Amino acid sequence: METQARGGGPAMVGASSARTAEEQTERAAGGLPGRPAPPQLRCRLGRADLKAVPEARRALRALLRHWGGPGTSDVAELLTSELVTNALVHTDADAVLTATVSTHGLRVEVRDFVARRPRPRAQGTGESTGGRGLVLVQSLADTWGVCMHGVGKSVWFELGAQAA
Repeated sequence: METQARGGGPAMVGASSARTAEEQTERAAGGLPGRPAPPQLRCRLGRADLKAVPEARRALRALLRHWGGPGTSDVAELLTSELVTNALVHTDADAVLTATVSTHGLRVEVRDFVARRPRPRAQGTGESTGGRGLVLVQSLADTWGVCMHGVGKSVWFELGAQAA
């Protein structure tokens, strides 16, 4: 798994941050025993169906209605739109969006079923209106990364509860 900190930072291999084993277990289990699982959004996105982008934003907005500070939901919606658009435009395959709210913040993951790794474009002075999605994710997310699977990959980002 490759991760990067806000603003790019050096790429790391391994865990997404210096969380304790207990925190990682809590995240993996979806909560603690005896407590309800954290709120989660999960939806399948049809191949090349760009109508899924605004639908994903609306669903995420509903999930985040009571989470985070001012502007946090807007940042989350923007970054989610970028990841969903990338998955649908650049892969010619279905994708799955998962967003989870926990005490640690928000984690959004878009999984597609194509092995090609995404690469942020170098920031240039060109007038192209495309190709800036991962640059936005890199700039605005607290952390983000790519996790390769046997079939395909997940591109994800996290925002802390106080992020804005």
